[in-house]
Amino acid sequence: MADTGDINIGSIIKFNGEIMQVTEWQHRTPGNLRAFYQGKMRNLINGKQIENRFRSGEAVELVRVEYKQMQYIYAEGEFAVVMDKETFEQVYVPIKLFGDSFQFLKEEMEVKVSFQDGDNVILAEAPTFVTCTIAYAEPGIKGDTATNTLKPATLDTGAVVSVPLFCNEGDLVKVDTRTATYVERVKK
Repeated sequence: MADTGDINIGSIIKFNGEIMQVTEWQHRTPGNLRAFYQGKMRNLINGKQIENRFRSGEAVELVRVEYKQMQYIYAEGEFAVVMDKETFEQVYVPIKLFGDSFQFLKEEMEVKVSFQDGDNVILAEAPTFVTCTIAYAEPGIKGDTATNTLKPATLDTGAVVSVPLFCNEGDLVKVDTRTATYVERVKK
């Protein structure tokens, strides 16, 4: 058991019998009242968000989570098949655990998978930044680079991202998978 002072953003706790990930955590001391922690949490099973106030020093049950770097192999139905690079064991991870970042995954890419109790997958994360090739984009007009105008581009993974006008088909671009936004053009 831990207390509220040990909790941070990203901590995984058991709250009302459910496994939750803390998304916001603030310590508040309002006027002449007692201090408390205001927390927003996301249920890792069904994705629902809840808020709760915790008394300062209140006992909270932390969940022991094991993180592994695994290799993404392919998608099969509603699951992504990932492989442990040391034991070659294949694990089926629900695609919904990756969220919107799944659209940027390519074969043989490293992903971070979290396990509870050794074999129960509770979280999956794509790499923060990926490099993709632009498969299709409207050609930019020469000299039209004075404004910060963006155009849609389809990447080799099938995802559509807004890129600057100077990016063309075949260019390598770096994309932030958390926000699905263009970061920079990568030189070959």
